[in-house]
Amino acid sequence: MTAKKKRSSLVTGLAGGPYEVWAVLFILVPLGFVAYYAFTDNDFRFTTANIVRFFTDTSTGGDGSAVRTYLVISWRSIKLAVISTVVCLVLGYPLAYIISRASAKAQKTMMTLIMIPMWMNFLIRTYAWMTILQDTGILNNLLAGLGLGRVHIIGTETAVIIGMVYDYLPYMILPLYSIMAKMDHRLIEAARDLGCAPAGVLRRVILPLSMPGVVNGVTMVLIPSISTFYISQKLGDGMFFLLGDAIEGQYVANNLHFAAAIAFILMVALLAAMAVMRYFTEKHTYGGL
Repeated sequence: MTAKKKRSSLVTGLAGGPYEVWAVLFILVPLGFVAYYAFTDNDFRFTTANIVRFFTDTSTGGDGSAVRTYLVISWRSIKLAVISTVVCLVLGYPLAYIISRASAKAQKTMMTLIMIPMWMNFLIRTYAWMTILQDTGILNNLLAGLGLGRVHIIGTETAVIIGMVYDYLPYMILPLYSIMAKMDHRLIEAARDLGCAPAGVLRRVILPLSMPGVVNGVTMVLIPSISTFYISQKLGDGMFFLLGDAIEGQYVANNLHFAAAIAFILMVALLAAMAVMRYFTEKHTYGGL
């Protein structure tokens, strides 16, 4: 290795040093503590009881039958998170593409409009949606004024999904926009010149090129959606218990080891899902065209 390459490697290592220290201190170390608490009891002796409890705890269902409490909560959390992520993707993908094709001035304006809600406190935004969706709220008063009748939204899964989509939609748009803005639009023009239909251009050119943004956007929306608790408490009116609520409840009750076990299982499941998603995405993008 030449002296120039050695200096370049040294500079690169020094530049990445702060990030590596940050990752160790604020990502790996906390995750290590979560795993440690998940596999220990109150006396800090090794045990798998907390993990087993997550899969075996039962409660009485509405029909009197026994149900796996935390597995039901997990299914509900995954369902709402997936629906919210799909809605964000459906809304965010065309919006990100439109922004990326606009003029530089229009891009700045539209991105500012998307970012403005994120400047407000998360709790304030959630309370605002409570005011809008309540039975006597702004939306129902508007519908009643138009003679369409009132609808009950607050305290339903629909309200929770609306809150998730509103809060996490920018996290879908931003990575999509960052990829689409760098996209070589000459490829799109070439596909059109060669007679490719609009649907074919989207499927064969735009979608594969933007796939890294799709993966990043899905990841950034799915993870907070599946672990949220405040949105479900306020917009769900306490009717829907999600994994985030379960972790918070165990923490408040000072059951730190079981709370850590729930968080650990959720973390492993999310990492596995992300690995599978990235594998099939890379296979489709680079080997399936």
